[in-house]
This record gives sequence, structure tokens and C-alpha cells, in this order.
Amino acid sequence: MMERRRMDAALLVLFLVHLATALEVPLDLPQPPTITHQSPKDYIIDPRENIIIHCEAKGKPHPSFSWTRNGTHFDIDQDPNVTMKPHSGTLVVDISRAKAEQYECVYQCTARNKHGTAVSNNIVVRQSRSPLWSKEKIKPIVVQEGVSLVLPCRPPAGLPPPIIFWMDNNFQRLPQSRRVSQSLNGDLYFSNVLREDSRNDYICYARFPYTQTIQQKQPITVKVLNLDAINDTMAAFYNDTDLFSEDPADERKPTFLIPSGPSSSKMVLRGQVLEMECIAEGLPTPEISWTKNSGDLPADRTSYLHYQKTLRIVNVSESDAGDYRCTARNEFGSVYHTIHVMVKAAPYWISGAPRNLVLAPGEDGVLTCRASGTPKPSVTWAMNGIPIENSPKDLSRKVEDDTIIFSVVQTGSSAVYQCNVSNDYGYLLSNAFVNVLSEPPRVLTQANKVYQVIKNHRALLDCASFGSPIPKITWFKDSRSSTLDGDPYIHHDNGTLEIHVAQAHNSGKYTCVAGNTLGIYENHVYLEVKDPTRILKQPDYKQVQRGRSVVFECKVTYDPSLQPTVTWLKDDGELPDDERLIVGFDSLTINDVTENDAGVYTCIMNTTLDNDSARAELTVVERPDPPTDLELTDKKKRSVQLTWTPGDEHNSPIQKFLIQYEDSLHHRGHWHNLTEVPGTKTTAHLKLSPYVPYIFRVLALNSVGFSHPSFPSRMFKTEPAAPDENPTGVHGFGTEHDNLVISWKPLTGLQSNGPGLHYKVMWRQKLMESDWTKVTVANNSKFVVSGTPTFVPYELKVQAVNDYGAGPEPAIAHGYSGEDLPVAAPENVQAVLLNSTLSEVHWDPVPSKSIRGHLKGYKVYYWRERSLHKHNPHHVEKQILTFSGNRTHGMLPGLHPFSLYSFNVRVYNGKGDGPPSPDQQFETPEGVPGAPTSLVVTNTNLDTLTLEWNPPHDRNGHITGYTLKYQPVNNSNELGPVEELALPANATSFTLLNLKYSTRYKFYLNAKTVRGAGLAISQEAVTIMDEAVTSRQVDIATQGWFIGLMCAIALLILILLIICFIQRNKGGKYPVKEKEDAHTDPEFQPMKDDDCTFGEYSDNEDHKPLKGSRTPSNGTVKRDDSDDSLVDYGEGGDGQFNEDGSFIGQYSGKSASRETAEGHESSEAPSPINAMNSLNSFV
Repeated sequence: MMERRRMDAALLVLFLVHLATALEVPLDLPQPPTITHQSPKDYIIDPRENIIIHCEAKGKPHPSFSWTRNGTHFDIDQDPNVTMKPHSGTLVVDISRAKAEQYECVYQCTARNKHGTAVSNNIVVRQSRSPLWSKEKIKPIVVQEGVSLVLPCRPPAGLPPPIIFWMDNNFQRLPQSRRVSQSLNGDLYFSNVLREDSRNDYICYARFPYTQTIQQKQPITVKVLNLDAINDTMAAFYNDTDLFSEDPADERKPTFLIPSGPSSSKMVLRGQVLEMECIAEGLPTPEISWTKNSGDLPADRTSYLHYQKTLRIVNVSESDAGDYRCTARNEFGSVYHTIHVMVKAAPYWISGAPRNLVLAPGEDGVLTCRASGTPKPSVTWAMNGIPIENSPKDLSRKVEDDTIIFSVVQTGSSAVYQCNVSNDYGYLLSNAFVNVLSEPPRVLTQANKVYQVIKNHRALLDCASFGSPIPKITWFKDSRSSTLDGDPYIHHDNGTLEIHVAQAHNSGKYTCVAGNTLGIYENHVYLEVKDPTRILKQPDYKQVQRGRSVVFECKVTYDPSLQPTVTWLKDDGELPDDERLIVGFDSLTINDVTENDAGVYTCIMNTTLDNDSARAELTVVERPDPPTDLELTDKKKRSVQLTWTPGDEHNSPIQKFLIQYEDSLHHRGHWHNLTEVPGTKTTAHLKLSPYVPYIFRVLALNSVGFSHPSFPSRMFKTEPAAPDENPTGVHGFGTEHDNLVISWKPLTGLQSNGPGLHYKVMWRQKLMESDWTKVTVANNSKFVVSGTPTFVPYELKVQAVNDYGAGPEPAIAHGYSGEDLPVAAPENVQAVLLNSTLSEVHWDPVPSKSIRGHLKGYKVYYWRERSLHKHNPHHVEKQILTFSGNRTHGMLPGLHPFSLYSFNVRVYNGKGDGPPSPDQQFETPEGVPGAPTSLVVTNTNLDTLTLEWNPPHDRNGHITGYTLKYQPVNNSNELGPVEELALPANATSFTLLNLKYSTRYKFYLNAKTVRGAGLAISQEAVTIMDEAVTSRQVDIATQGWFIGLMCAIALLILILLIICFIQRNKGGKYPVKEKEDAHTDPEFQPMKDDDCTFGEYSDNEDHKPLKGSRTPSNGTVKRDDSDDSLVDYGEGGDGQFNEDGSFIGQYSGKSASRETAEGHESSEAPSPINAMNSLNSFV
């Protein structure tokens, strides 16, 4: 027993080894035959064509072929109609001289050489058949409405069975439904018949697929009548009519037409398709449902046909056996039928067919024929086509049921073994050879083959080899320092090396070495790992209006060594051949889009190794088509129902419908918006006005815009009625002091509700409880009441009236009769001074009765009588400040200091101003003075100069003195120390001593009162140069050496300019270019003489204040906290010249000022005189 177990274990090891390492023997080595192609077991042929029975095989030497027919030898040479293809076993039967029926037999092919014999399956040859329908006369069928009906088809038996379908005389398929459907056998079932089922062209067709022929049954006539009609026509149809029912067709519970009885059974083979059907009759039409009693239906293999009446399960397995229940149900009850399903199985391989064995002398091996089936199949073995029990004995071979064990095989033991597995439902026949060889290893994979793989994908490097004994495969990479074992490498039994996730560093040269006891063989292959192809920007969903253009982008990244190709598909098919579609490398453009362009566009980027794809949908939208079929229903006095049919929405849902109307009586030719309804509705209840002839139209709106209007509806005229509303905007006012104008907004023609529209105008004084005064007004929107008291409140009403009655009771409006000028002035008027420029005026309000109108406000009239200074003239120009509303005070801003003012106050209403209050006066206190009117520099000498000025025009008080400040300015525009002098009030000039010669000075002068210092006026001047220095300078400038030096410098500058100009024209790199490269600021950059550029004046001190200065309020300037221009301390803002032409604006920061300074002074010129002058600055 223990020995038997060891034997079984050894056999299992041998089986696994040879199963996993089955080898393909190269055709240049001796080997038994192997059948490579044969016709199917059940071979149905077309009788109109030659019969070709395939049998192809390989072997070394090439095998010879022979055939048996119906179990006996088929001598092909004796049949002139049969030939065998050269180097092949395939038979060709020429049926032009014989009938195909003669060759309907069972054929088997044999391929043999000196190493063994292989046989084919038994090939059963049958010709396809498409017999004609037997002629018959089919009587018309008359049935009562509501009963069930079966129209039989009963097609002729064909090979293979025909495909059945029902059509009419026009070759149109007859409509089927839950009520009417075709059964699996082709009959047409009616669960209940209706009157519309009557017709005379129910035709059953049978299509035979092999011959591509269609046979037609005689048409069937069906007449569906009610019971009374059947009785009336019974005599006419009695002799030639089948009457299926005379009973009343009442509503009833379902009953099954097929299958019959409560249960049935069905057998199906494993792997085939199981179809079960239940067709029931009843009224109303029953619904069919399916369940499995012992479990759930396999969802992935189950489908329902013929409106749930057929249950279909594909690829049947043993688990599908059991009881299935179909249930028919309607509102009157239900019925069910149970189908017992049995699953049988023709033989099938469990672990595949037996595989060829290649053994070296002395090796062991196993052939296994492992199969299953229901019922359990039997296994028989043959060797070289002869039952194995009749074959020569071989001690190295042992047969055990489905296994043959080979031990210590010897040369010459090669043979082909046949395994036949069969049961009641079929058989399996397989050939497997045992080839005994001694062969050194060889690698069959192409040498130096290059494998390309995408990064992060699996790489498989082949090393297909052959040898006997089986070679062992070893892999190396690059330097062959070590074998490739373990992660990330996987070795397959066929020699293939797998890298599960390839990376860039896996690229390189690989060597596979195949070795056995007879030698070794090595082969080199190369692996290149490429970057993947990826779509970076996928095309987006597009919605575009017809006639416009659309662009789908498809930007891709890919390995540079791979050349991608782009393919665009539309709806998974090729793009239309249309010049409007422009395919770029990374885009698809569609011009002048049409509705046919709508669909799904797919961008596919292909390389030789991989691809990537992305898709996007294009929806072509357009304005909707106009609605149609406008219809008016439910017509009432003031409403109507409007319905319509929407037009095509062109892929953009309709958002709303706009309903418009034309009033042909009041506004002919003009369409007005009436109402809107959501886009999901196609009807609207319209509220209308009386006495209007309406014509309607409808517009549809989607995301693109409004459709064209629909065709107008028919006219609908509403009946007249009394007005529903009165005029709005009723006002009462006076245009004169003794009248009242009553106005209103008249009704429109649509609001009039009828003919003869006029207005009833009513008024009375408020709070007097008097009767209403009434008047009728037509064709006008106002009425004037004369002789009214001044500014009296009135109550007003205006009512609309037409020929059919008056409108509703009007609401009361309020108004006043005409205004008149006020008759009283404000009292207790007084002024309160707040400062030298601001005063506050107070007064008591005027009584309402004295205003005689609507109070608008108060006006203060004021004027400056004169300045309190004796030198200033008188001023009498009046000014007015208006204060709206019921005010009692107001501010008077902007007053002149040290002045005498007069003023009065008046009330005003809608009519005008009232009388003024008595004039009053007030004096404003002193303020700071204005700037002196002028400042002139005179008598300029070497170290002295004189300043002359005029007092301020606006003294604003008594001048108490002047403050003079001055400071030097050097050629770098830097300010020197500030000197300050206090001057008396009566001074108008002052001479400054001990100044530096040839120096520019800046002067500031302001006046003072007791309230403080005023604004300053500024001026500049330059002292005269020393005559001795000037003489020396002139002497130097007139020396010959100095003139020569200047000429040399000028010549050098000219040469540099020429060189720079030439370089610039050549586009070369020159200093200006370098500066442009270095400075990205687009503003002008200063340029120097040493790099052939031009200098520009840059006054960085334009806004620097004077050193030691403070705020202007005390007459000084603060240096660090103010960035104001020095112009702020003078009288003007332009910073140009004083009256005597002296320069005052050099420090304003404007380039124009700088240019002006250069035009009037020579201190900036590059002369030796100025160079010497600059040395003397601030000494």
C-alpha cells in the first residue's frame, strides 16, 4: 500500500513537470505526425458548392494521408470526383458531376510517418436543406373580440432549422407586444384579439441560413368581430370559415396556452443555451414573471425575450439545474407553471487535452486524458490508430484508466497515442505523441531581438528553447555578474523572464542561457523601457450653435523615440470625408457646424507600443422651431385656453414659451407680451380684457434664443363691459393763485373695456364736509377749476365710465389750489461769528398762513460791503445761500477776514420769494494775509543784491511785519543752510550783504498779521563772478593748448559716436544694448559719455525741502516730513519766471523747467568756467 502511494506521488510529479514543460518540437527534428486542422465533427455543406473536407498535419518526415468512409477504407483514386490536395490530406469533392447526397457519410483522416500515426475526429458530412412549404388552402379565421388565438406556422424541416418571422404583404414585420408575440416554434400567439387585429396578410416566413433562401407560407386571414356581428354573418362564412369561439369574451384570469398542465420538464446540455417559454391568454393581457425555486437566477447569463415570455440562460452549467416557475398575472388572478430543468454534459476536458511528450532516452513521462461529463464518460486508448490492447507490448508503458505511464523510455519508442472520451451525448478524441530524442539545447527566440515596453507595464522577455533532456534556462543582465532571481524578476516555465512593473533602469542587454547534459546555448535580447503616451488635455464637452466653429483639443505627451499618430473617430467610426473637418496634431476643428456633426468624438493617440484615448460629446444646438397647431378652447368672457405643439428644440431644452397678442382694434400691427409658461407646458390659461379682438402667437425660448413666432391663431373677441379700474396718478395743483388743476393718467384702449369711455371728475374742499362737485370729461386728462381760494386743500376723485357702466368707486386723492407769494419775512434774524471766514445766521420760522403755498425753504442774501483796511475798495456783489425745508439757521462759509458784511433772510414757496427781513451787518475778524503780490531781485553785485516787493493784495488785517528766508543752491541742486530775517511792516525792499560771489540763492518772503504768517512768494538769483577770476578763466580758455585739448576731446567723442552708430546698425552687442539687457524698466535710462550714450538731467532733489525748515504756518518749511513742491510756498503753480525774467522753477521736478533753466543759465554747460564755479559752491 505504501509503495502504491509512492508510485502515485511520483506519477503526479512527472505529470506536473511534463504538463508545464510541453515543448513544441522544431520541424527540422524527427517527430510523429500532429493534426493541425480538420473539419468540424458535424459538417453541414452547401449542396451548390464543392465539398471540401479539411485534414492538415505536420511531422518529420512529412506525413502521408489516407481516409476512411463509414468505417472502411476510402480509395480516393477510384473516385474521379474526389481529389486530395498536394502535401495535404484535404479532400475536394467536385459535385458538378455528382450529387452531394452521395457523399453524406462519416469520414476520418489518418496522417502517418515512420514515427507514428495520428487520426482525425469522425467528420459527419451532411448537406443543408431548404424544402418548400407544402401547398395548402388556409381558411379565413373568424374570432370574437377578446378571445385568444394561435396562428400556426409549422415550417418545413430544414438543415439547419430555419429562422422564423412574421411579415405582411409589404414585407414589413408585424408588430408584437405583450399581447401578441411569436413562440420559439414560430407560431404567433394572441393573448386576446382586438378589432384592429383583423387583416388578410398574416404571413409566416422561414429563412434557411446556409442557402440564404426564404420560404413563404400562404397568407392567413383573420376577422375579429363582436358576437352580434358573428351571428349576422354566420351564414356567409359557415362553409369556408373556422369559427374559434362563440362564447362571450368576458374579462378573465390568465390560463397558459403553452406549456400545458401545471408542470413540465426540459433537458439541456452543459455549455448550451437554455430557453423556456410561457405564453398565457387572458383579459386584460397577463404579465409574465420568472423565478427559480431553489435559488436566484444567474444575472450575468440571464435575459428575457418576447416581452418576458421567454427566459434565456446562456452557457448553461450544472448549477442551472432545478425547478423554474413562470407566473401569469392580471387583475383577475394568476396562474403558474413549473419547469423541471435537467442538465446533462457531453464529455469535456478538465485540465485540457493530453499534451505531446518529448523525452530523452532513459527519462520517464506521463500522458493524462482527464475529462468529465454527465453521465460519466468512458476512456479508451489507442496507439497509432490501433486500440492499445491490440498494440505491441512495451514494458516501459503502463496504462491505468485515463493515464499512461512511461518509464525509462528508449530510442525507437516514439508513437502517437489517441485518447477517446465518450458518453451518450458526445465524444472527445485527442492525439498526443511521445517523441524520444537526444538533442542539445537551442534557443528558438530571435537573436538580438529588441523588446520595447511602456514604463510601469509588464515586460516579457522570451527565451523559447528546445532540447532533450529539457534545457534549464538562466537569465543575466548586462555584465552577467549574477543571475536574475527574485523580485522584480519572475521566471516562467517556458523560459520567459517577466518584469512585472518595468522601470527605466530595467533597460539594457539581457542574456538567456539554455543548458542540458548535451551542451549550452545562449541568446541576447534587449529591453527598452519607454515613457507612456498620455493625453494631457482631453477634449471637453462642447455645445455649439449651428453654423459656428468648434475646436476639440487633445494635447499629448509621449516618449521622444516613439512617433505617435493621432486618429479621430466620430461615434466610434471614421470621420466623415468633409473639408469642414480639419485634423491637426493635437486638435480637431469643425467649421460651419451642422446638426449631422453632433455625436461623440474620440481622440486616439497611438504609438507602436501603447495608446491613449479620450472622448467628448458635441451637441449642436439651434433656436427652437416655432410652435405649431395653435388652438383656442374653453372660451369664456374674460379668458381662453390656448394650446400648441412645440417645434423641434434642436438639442437645447425649451426653457419657456412666450405668448403674445395683437389688439387689432386699438394697436393693429403691434404685438404685446401677454404671459410666459415653462417649457414643459404646451397649454396656457389666458386672462383677457373685455372688448378686445385678440390674435395670439407663441414663441419658444432655449439657451440659444427665441424661435420665430408661430403662425397667428384665429381671432377671439371678448365682450364689452364696464371699466374694471379708474385712472391712476390723480393730482391737484394750481397754476394760478385762484385755480385748481385736476390731472390724471387716462386709461388705455385695452383698459376701457368698451366704447364711449369718459371720466367723472369730482372735487370738494377738505375738512368742510361739503358735497362733491362733479363734471364729466371726455378725451382729456385734466380739468381746471377756477375761482378757488389761494392754497386750500381739496379732495379729488376721478371715475372711468363707458357705455356699459361706471368703474369701481374711485379712491380719494388730495391736492391744493394755486399758491401766491409769501407775505411775511422771518423775524429775530441775527448772525453769530464762528471765525474769520464763517458765520452762522439764525431766524424764527414764518407762520404757515403767511407762506401761502408749499414751504420750499429759506434764502439768505449776503454781500461784502467793504474791507476794514483803509487801502481796500468797497464790494457790493450779493450772494445767495438756499436752505431747503423748514430751517431756522444756516452757515455762511467762505467769508473774507477783516470785512464788513450785510445780509437779510427770506422765505420762499413754489411761487417765489417772500419779502426780505431788515438788513443786518457783522464784521469778520482779522486773518492771515495773502502772499506779497511781487518779489523782484535788483542791484545784483559780487556779494550783495537787493530784494523789492509789494504788500499782499489780501491783507486780511493789519500787516505787522515780513519774514525773509534765503539759502544757497549748488550745481548739484543741493540746498544750503537757511538764513532768516524779520523785516518791518512798512518795508518794501531790503539789501542783503556779504553773499558769496557766483552763487545761486533761493529767497522766500511772506507777510504777517496778528493771526499769523501768510503764504510765501519765492524768487531766485545768482551773484556776479569775481572779475579777477573771470579774467583768469578767460585767459585759460584762450590758450592754444587748451583749445587743442578741447578739439582732441571733441574728435575722440565723434569717433566713439561713429563706432557706436556702426555697431548699432549691425545689430551687435554694444554698451547701450548691454544696458537695455540689464534694465528691464521701459523708462529712459541715463546714459554716459564713456559708453557712447547721452546724459539727461535728473533732479532727484526736486521735492526736497529746505534744510532746517518747518511748516508754512509759521513761515518755515519742514525738510523731512513734507514732499510738497516749493511752488506751494509761492503764489503761482507753474514755477516759470518772475516779472524780471529771473529763474524760479528749477526745482519743480519737471523736465520742462530744467530745459528752461538750461536755456537761461550757463551753470550746467560743460565749460571750464562752470567747472571752476562748482568748486566754489558752499565754500
